[in-house]
Amino acid sequence: MAATRIAMWSGPRNVSTALLRSWGNRADTAVWDEPLYAHYLTRCTPDHPGIEEVVAAHETDWRKVAARILGPVPGGRAIFYQKHMAHHMLPHIGDEWLAELSNAFLIRDPAEVLLSMSRTMRVVTLQDTGFPDQFRLFERVRALTGAAPPVIDARDIGTDAEGTLRALCDELSVPFDDAMLSWPPGPRQTDGVWGRHWYDRVNASTGFRPWKARSEPLPDRVRPLLDELMGLYESLYRQRLQP
Repeated sequence: MAATRIAMWSGPRNVSTALLRSWGNRADTAVWDEPLYAHYLTRCTPDHPGIEEVVAAHETDWRKVAARILGPVPGGRAIFYQKHMAHHMLPHIGDEWLAELSNAFLIRDPAEVLLSMSRTMRVVTLQDTGFPDQFRLFERVRALTGAAPPVIDARDIGTDAEGTLRALCDELSVPFDDAMLSWPPGPRQTDGVWGRHWYDRVNASTGFRPWKARSEPLPDRVRPLLDELMGLYESLYRQRLQP
């Protein structure tokens, strides 16, 4: 049978790397960490650590990345799970290959995203959040395939990980596996070289952290973005799979 190729489109400051650990803990699944990141860095110059290292270590030609996404699955596994950042899918990148994938979307409350980003970024822009790109890609995938792709919300994972993942697996026509609920701590060979800069917290994890409401107020400098982001988020949230 043909492999199931899952492209999970997320934004920054989500539970995307924990979800990568979850799928990577399945014996039947190969995973790929942010395939388009190196290409993105050749066109954009965000304030990210280790940019030169990422570009040197990973494929920068988006055409070769797309070919590998559709090519042989590492280890001959039945499932090929890819963790994507939606903003890495730059407008000039051809997107017809998306129709060959089982696309899904991981979203998070914009207030939580903005609060997290504001802790480490002096300036946060609309594009930095990834929400416009997620919405654009969602509509593009729906146009290419004729069906709305599944959407899951980070809060649902934090409150009912098993129920949310079962619903996602059902929608993707793959069996749920209990191995998705916990994993050994530490880095993975499949992590991008950027993992040493960003993955300390997930490397210490052994499962999904329970969701907790944040009491910290949103800084005034990012508050103007919230209304615009909420419209995009709510459009996707209405499509979400419920545990």
